[in-house]
Amino acid sequence: MALRITIDIFSGRENPVIELTGREAHEAIERLQPVRKLKKGEMGLPPTPTLGYRGLIIEQTDELARGLPKALRLVHGSMFGPRLSHFAADEAFEDFICGSTGPIRKLGLGEKFPIFVKKEIKRFKELRAEWPWEGKIIWPPINPCQCAPLYEPNWWNDGGQRQFNNNCYNYATNYRTDTFAQPGKAAGAMYAALTCASVKPAAVKDELIDSPAADNKCPKEGHLVALVIAPGWDFHWYRKGRNKYWSHKPGGTTVTNLDNSGVTIPDPRTADRGPYTDFCTFMVVMHGHIKIK
Repeated sequence: MALRITIDIFSGRENPVIELTGREAHEAIERLQPVRKLKKGEMGLPPTPTLGYRGLIIEQTDELARGLPKALRLVHGSMFGPRLSHFAADEAFEDFICGSTGPIRKLGLGEKFPIFVKKEIKRFKELRAEWPWEGKIIWPPINPCQCAPLYEPNWWNDGGQRQFNNNCYNYATNYRTDTFAQPGKAAGAMYAALTCASVKPAAVKDELIDSPAADNKCPKEGHLVALVIAPGWDFHWYRKGRNKYWSHKPGGTTVTNLDNSGVTIPDPRTADRGPYTDFCTFMVVMHGHIKIK
């Protein structure tokens, strides 16, 4: 019996993965046994991906346990998967995995990481409680930014290789690599820390043009992107569309034109960005001039 548990929390970096085997996997499976089906009106998953913690993706990589699918998502004690919409026997399963004494310690990400995850789990619970958002989402049809890429979420949201292997940096630069591209990696000058001061010059090495004075205005050539940071943990990118509104792709999830409060994004500086509290800069992507990896 073996389990792969992915903490779905990052956008730019690859998500941390915990492998459980033997007794640990058996104990986890016992805690995951479905006990009650969710009733109508009980919290489901937001229809739009958000920044920050989005749940645990649990995959059985060996023999399948009875009553559980090969893969499921667990959020705040609720499990979602094929023919599965139930509470787990242990509704505190996330604490079991992500607590400071749990299997999360195997990741070697330091003492502060479980604290960060715990904070994000709480944030996502509050966000889930507020969905669905009321009111009509307005997506302006006008196209004042003629050089920007078309907003074509379905091309990225294929539920397969394009979606799962390309991150926010790929989407913002409109450059598919299938590698979860990292700023500076293609130039051999990858960032050394998850700060604005480290990630921004790494992106410049990839031939993005730092444009702090852009002030959310469309460039005459190329298209505008924006870099934000969850200090010490991750980076995230947005891109400005032809209609002056912004969209983004949180990690391996789907492309969305909404922020964490479920509203469109006229300016990433004022958007609800979850844990990505540091706005670094605007940058310009010149089509055909950049190289990322």
